[in-house]
Amino acid sequence: MKCLVTGGNVKVLGRAVHSLSRIGDELYLEPLDDGLSLRTVNSSRSAYACFLFAPLFFQLYQAASPGQDPLRCKILMKSFLSVFRSLAMLEKTVEKCCISLGGRSSLLVIQLHCKYGVRKTHNLSFQDCESLQAVFDPASCPHVLRAPAKLLGEAVLPFPPALAEVTLGIGRGRRVILRSYQEEEADSTVKAMMTEISIGEEDFQQLQAQEGVAITFCLKEFRGLLSFAESANLPLSIHFDAPGRPAIFAIKDSLLDGHFVLATLLEPSPHSPELRQPAPPLQAPSTPHPDDFANDDIDSYMIAMETTVASEGSRTLPSISLSPGLQPPCNCGPNSEEENEAEPSAVPGTPPPKKFRSLFFGSVLAAAHSPQGPSPVLAEDSEGEG
Repeated sequence: MKCLVTGGNVKVLGRAVHSLSRIGDELYLEPLDDGLSLRTVNSSRSAYACFLFAPLFFQLYQAASPGQDPLRCKILMKSFLSVFRSLAMLEKTVEKCCISLGGRSSLLVIQLHCKYGVRKTHNLSFQDCESLQAVFDPASCPHVLRAPAKLLGEAVLPFPPALAEVTLGIGRGRRVILRSYQEEEADSTVKAMMTEISIGEEDFQQLQAQEGVAITFCLKEFRGLLSFAESANLPLSIHFDAPGRPAIFAIKDSLLDGHFVLATLLEPSPHSPELRQPAPPLQAPSTPHPDDFANDDIDSYMIAMETTVASEGSRTLPSISLSPGLQPPCNCGPNSEEENEAEPSAVPGTPPPKKFRSLFFGSVLAAAHSPQGPSPVLAEDSEGEG
């Protein structure tokens, strides 16, 4: 594989790499007949991103050598990002970029041809891999929003950088609502600050959604695509279905296609269907708040193991939250009935126990259990000898 990028397209390629770096730690590079594909997925499999650069994007594009099959490789995102770290440098000094894969060396070679005859060569090691492909169909989503990226970029600007999720919905008068999402904690008595942005229907190029629909997704990945689309002056399309189904964010041009697929929370929005109503104050309920993590679509990509840490001397087994359709193995031990009977003995009104969550599949943080029954006698009583 060999391709040559010239002029302002070098910076466009660099911005695409910056957007992908917000999602995954590994970059999947695959030369196709339709163009060069750059893909990534996050560790929890809840976000997927893909950029496809058409052959016309390059001054020279050769997917594979004659008589050979195209190669696919997986590279560390940090290594690839280091080549395009400074976007200002790419714009001011780099005149063309040559990317080659294969040949005698088992390295991905990236050469930056700069002004005054300066040439920077980066030799990156890679791993052979299978093709990374997510199954999604934007045409199957009943709800579609399309607006200039600059409009959406200004809409998310007031949200704090530390905000994890944002809710997108349709409010009264078919106004598009962007609202900060705050998970209600069982032990929280302080009302968090809420930020809400309302955009009129006339500002959208396409608005195909009914009032009351709403989805909640991660803001960090959304900002990554917005920054790229805004720099390329491209409109952004949002295709989504019911809560819990993946949302598809797409940009399209004659030279490139970009798709971000983000998981959405399954729980109904607390502000739907009337998104404009103020959020109710958070109260500490007497019973533990149900964990929405096991119900949202993120669980279709990863398994969350929850362990309840009880007080000393208790024998509560760790509770495991699994995706729908997955059942934990049954415990056939002799003390299983006694442990099941001991669980309902909690006093009503007590605060919920602290929970630890592990995102590694199959890992369980077991609580320390106190030994049961009398300890074995190691020596006879000395008083009995007299």
